[in-house]
Amino acid sequence: MLLFLSVPHPRPPGARTRAGAARVARWRRQRLQLQQLRRLRGLLRGLRGRPGAGSRRRGRMALCGQAAGAASLPSELIVHIFSFLPAPDRLRASASCSHWRECLFYPALWPQLRICLRVSAAEQPRLEFLMRKCGWFVRELRVEFAAENYLSGGGGPGDGGGADTGTGGEEVEALQLSTRWLEVLRTYLELVLCVLVSIRNNRNLQKFSLFGDISVLQQQGSLSNTYLSKVDPDGKKIKQIQQLFEEILSNSRQLKWLSCGFMLEIVTPTSLSSLSNSIANTMEHLSLLDNNIPGNSTLITTVELERFVNLRSLALDFCDFTAEMARVLTDSNHVPLQRLSLLVHNVSVMHKSLDNMPNDEHWKALSRKSTSLRVYIMAFDIKSEDMLKILKPSIPLERIHFDSYITCVSGAIVDLISRQYDKFLTHFILMNDVIDTSGFPDLSDNRNEDPLVLLAWRCTKLSLLAIHGR
Repeated sequence: MLLFLSVPHPRPPGARTRAGAARVARWRRQRLQLQQLRRLRGLLRGLRGRPGAGSRRRGRMALCGQAAGAASLPSELIVHIFSFLPAPDRLRASASCSHWRECLFYPALWPQLRICLRVSAAEQPRLEFLMRKCGWFVRELRVEFAAENYLSGGGGPGDGGGADTGTGGEEVEALQLSTRWLEVLRTYLELVLCVLVSIRNNRNLQKFSLFGDISVLQQQGSLSNTYLSKVDPDGKKIKQIQQLFEEILSNSRQLKWLSCGFMLEIVTPTSLSSLSNSIANTMEHLSLLDNNIPGNSTLITTVELERFVNLRSLALDFCDFTAEMARVLTDSNHVPLQRLSLLVHNVSVMHKSLDNMPNDEHWKALSRKSTSLRVYIMAFDIKSEDMLKILKPSIPLERIHFDSYITCVSGAIVDLISRQYDKFLTHFILMNDVIDTSGFPDLSDNRNEDPLVLLAWRCTKLSLLAIHGR
């Protein structure tokens, strides 16, 4: 009599239930991946060792590499391994093989991109490659055009490096400078177009930030429209850039962060109308800074601001921030504003009026609505009399940045800031790019005490005091 006994294979605990079966499947996948990793490690160890092995052994290793090498690993595992690499190493690794290149540009590896570009023609091929791979799915995109002194070495005014100071030398110098500016602006427009074209159909975009280069946009404190008209005489490129920007806004479905600063008329007074009401209602950060808007045009109106009920951070030109806007931000249907950044530029002050700016009562109401509100002011070449009008006592001023090309900051302004904002001020930055710094800072109206010393003494929360002049 024969007796057959069947011995079942050992089963991991909990495999009889549905949850247990899922655990078993996950355990088997992990064990398979571990086995593949061990094979790959053994292969690499074999490749490193025995440098004097014969051709027959190398042939066997080659066959083993085909069966258990890096190419045989599943794409999911390669993506997981490369997720631990920093972004520069991922880009270097993409040059290894086509399989790695496909895996390295898997969307999960690039949820956010931060690109810092030099305005150079050499940057364009690399930018086109990166944006072609990632532009259609990236969720957070930040592009900065790195500030460089394009006029250095190009014969700019005041260099003093040339021996010929006659009329002929000045004409040659001006011609070289003009040629260089034209090339810089031409490259700048091409790079901006490359970025916008690549993300025009990206509906996963949640954060979008563009920051222009002050060196490109300003020449001794103001934008030179002469160079722009030569680069784009009929305005086709600028119009194409504006249309692409509006198309990106209209196609967005998850956008919560929009920041565009000094981008050479990319944002127009009609750009925000491209946003749907659902996106505008959920927007948390909005920053629109462009000092080249002609006349009395504004990038955002009071009626448009009423749609952004969920804003927690706002950045605008100071001349665009009116008393009516302050009233809108104090309404009960708006969430409390936490950060307000204001740009005060002499170009805007010349073309726009300060009569509609919020008074002290508006600032008090805004502070009561938003108890955690902090204000950041950046001033470019503002006269002292204009700053005295702007600096209201009830502004919860946390940071102020003076950047001057022509106008020096007076001691009276520094003294006023130290007295009015001693409970809030944490950052005070004073910069001057004028070659003649004999009167910088202008403290002649207070000879007994240094206002900067008093500022550091009175402002108990001050953590940064920077003074720079060349």
